[in-house]
Amino acid sequence: MRRDKRARETLAADQAGATIVEFGLISTVLFSTLLGFMDLAHSLYMQSVLQGAVQKSARDSTLESGKAEAQQQLLDDAVRKKVQHLAANSKVDFSRRYFRDFTKAAQATAEAFQDINGNGRCDNDEPFQDNNNNSIWDRDGGDRGQGGAKDDVVYTVTITYPRLFPMAELIGLSKDVTVEARTVLENQPFGEQGEYGAPTVGHCK
Repeated sequence: MRRDKRARETLAADQAGATIVEFGLISTVLFSTLLGFMDLAHSLYMQSVLQGAVQKSARDSTLESGKAEAQQQLLDDAVRKKVQHLAANSKVDFSRRYFRDFTKAAQATAEAFQDINGNGRCDNDEPFQDNNNNSIWDRDGGDRGQGGAKDDVVYTVTITYPRLFPMAELIGLSKDVTVEARTVLENQPFGEQGEYGAPTVGHCK
């Protein structure tokens, strides 16, 4: 009896292995936090790389040769190559919207429309003022494409790629990361700037 009591007291006082048990309790939280920070750092790095690639491509596209569709494709391919070098399975989308001046590009004001059904959207054949005569209600007031001489172009690139680590799904976040970069630059004055005719009335679909 005395020997058994002494053995129990010795076992109760023994601290060997306590550290590894405590580490096991906190390791899951610790590693999850570290992986989360690494995933965030990777996303910020991708944002920086994308913004740099977009800025360079946009500067190149303001040259006179940048107006040609073939040249624009080369510029887009250069951005895609730069991005996919870091995220090979990423999806890359491009958008060019042009405006007649920088103020309109910065304001991105929608074309006026008559909100008959009161839902805040231009739909159901509601009339709108078609300022650029492209038969489309433009939410930002711009027009699709590179534009021409002296036009200001909003060049936007959006990439979507799987997260570096799948930890985000454990807290309900998407398994993919979406990063966007955009810039506004003015086309070189290699000719006379185009002009729109008088606004017409269009109808939203």
